[in-house]
Amino acid sequence: MNHTNDLMYPQLPGGIRHRNVDNGNGLKVNFLEAGFDEKKESCLLLLHGFPELAYSWRKVMMPLANQGYHVVAPDLRGYGATTGWNNDYDGDLENFNTANLLQDNIGLLHALGHKECFVAGHDFGSPVAAYCALARPDIFRAVALMSAPFAGLPQETSLPIFDKESTNQNIHNELASLSPSRKHYQWYYSTRKANEEMVNCKQGIHDFLRAYYHHKSADWKKNIPHPLNAWTAAELAKLPTYYVMHLDQSMPETVAKEMPSAEEIEKCDWLTDSELSFYAKTYQSTGFQGGLQHYRNSTSGNFIKELLNLKNSTIDVPSTFIAGKNDWGIHQKPGAFEDMRKQALTDMRGCHLVDDAGHWVQQEQPQAVATILIEFLNNID
Repeated sequence: MNHTNDLMYPQLPGGIRHRNVDNGNGLKVNFLEAGFDEKKESCLLLLHGFPELAYSWRKVMMPLANQGYHVVAPDLRGYGATTGWNNDYDGDLENFNTANLLQDNIGLLHALGHKECFVAGHDFGSPVAAYCALARPDIFRAVALMSAPFAGLPQETSLPIFDKESTNQNIHNELASLSPSRKHYQWYYSTRKANEEMVNCKQGIHDFLRAYYHHKSADWKKNIPHPLNAWTAAELAKLPTYYVMHLDQSMPETVAKEMPSAEEIEKCDWLTDSELSFYAKTYQSTGFQGGLQHYRNSTSGNFIKELLNLKNSTIDVPSTFIAGKNDWGIHQKPGAFEDMRKQALTDMRGCHLVDDAGHWVQQEQPQAVATILIEFLNNID
């Protein structure tokens, strides 16, 4: 089981607290909340990504709560101070499938006295939020997807079809044949060794995460994303090495080359060393395997199978998309960004690429993100 349910938070913005509840689906969910001082009918559920936590939403929660929302940001299954999940690589992977995360979220809402909500998801939380809106639009009444586009049901011209082993084996062979040899980060994250290599990395978890967050942010000036033409090795090799890694290197080794200088760290007001220390101490306690299990569901094809079981092929509730203008995540799956706008979201109210933000958009530019979310939510009937 995960090791901690009593992590010491850094000082949270006034009006935000943390506590935990039983979600009725095997978890004691740790979450941050704002707007809890009086009964509010409208709930906003915020779903974080990897390697992040509920804490990643700290800077946008109060502006949203001040608009009259009960804002709830949980540590998702596999993360942080939420308990009840198994971090064994050989444990039951079905516990981490997207349908079970849907039940986690519904159970949390019910435990807090809500029958419905609005939902926003960032990074890994984006496909979870999308699945919620696809499967239960009666509960998840509007959705904001952040950083990771959702293209809907698999299309032949769109996303790589993860459950066709021959297709994936070809791309892995093609990446390995490049000079220098490369590999895709999602399949690296799916390996048995990934967690150990990150937990026990040479530079320590604090410096690993500092380099990782820096490398994917707007602070790394080489993050100038553009669309890729196809799911081919030659096109994927245009992605930064945090997405398409060198074949012989771990993720800590990959990002170590981009470790920011002491001066750059001092100037990083969106993620101070004190704030970063909370992430580092948390992952030192829990490890990364809980989060990595979700990647294993994706690369194994389980997520695609779950989508195919849905009756609805599009997200029909009001939706919006938010990402940093310097976020390669928009284009890491060729065609997904375009298919999202053309066919997957039928009531899309906006597509926002935020200036001076990379992948960690709600941390890098919280005021801009809060403003976009408030305008979106306040115009839903």
